[in-house]
Amino acid sequence: MNDKEKIAEDLFKQGYNCAQSVLGAFHKEIGMSFEDSLKLASSFGGGMGRMREVCGAVSSMFIIAGIKKGYISPNDDIVKEKHYTLIQNLAEKFKKEYGTIICRELLGEDDNSPVPSKRTEQYYQERPCENFIKTAAKIIEENLL
Repeated sequence: MNDKEKIAEDLFKQGYNCAQSVLGAFHKEIGMSFEDSLKLASSFGGGMGRMREVCGAVSSMFIIAGIKKGYISPNDDIVKEKHYTLIQNLAEKFKKEYGTIICRELLGEDDNSPVPSKRTEQYYQERPCENFIKTAAKIIEENLL
């Protein structure tokens, strides 16, 4: 396990959501304060506000890709295509490990109540999110930094 994987895992164990854990681990690399990275990622936890859509760890991979390698010209289709190819490649690397980037499919549940799950020892034993977070951190280090 590399340093960023460990930092992201530790943040998750402190109670931060998947997206916050990944983005928070890389806040210096993207030139953002830790607090601002937590705020930016806060909406993406639980597959976007606990709607169980795109995994928060994956969303943070995409945020980091945008900050590090994103485009700014709305009319440069070649640059857009290059960036979207990067995003799709990152998603494929995650899918290769888990088969999907969709939170409800990763968790095998469709509970989209806005009430966050209590972070108990049992929660951490049953929840596979630590693996997703570590994988996202590894993909970021290998492909974006």
